[in-house]
Amino acid sequence: MQKQSEHFLFGDQTEIEDLGNGLKRQMLGFNHELMAVKVWFDKGAEGYVHKHRHSQVTYVEQGEFHFNIGGVIKILKAGDSCLIPPHVEHGAVCPTGGILIDTFSPAREDFVSE
Repeated sequence: MQKQSEHFLFGDQTEIEDLGNGLKRQMLGFNHELMAVKVWFDKGAEGYVHKHRHSQVTYVEQGEFHFNIGGVIKILKAGDSCLIPPHVEHGAVCPTGGILIDTFSPAREDFVSE
């Protein structure tokens, strides 16, 4: 994994990665301890249920998301957020289309190429 991102990242100059299935991701900044990522969901797109060793806080910037955290499902809208502890299964469905800001600690090594 790269050690860290540049100190300044400009939205119109930072790559937006197409993840497929109606999802896109843009790095907002990272080092080995922390990572922030912007994720776009098309209408009806789903972030599959998964788990990882990282602590995660997610902020809903736009849209409506049906979040499943450890089997509990809640509807989150713009301005809402959630905490996902390490090793807890979670996922989200976005019936409206929307944008999330995900933060991870430590950084998700699998999101950054060498």
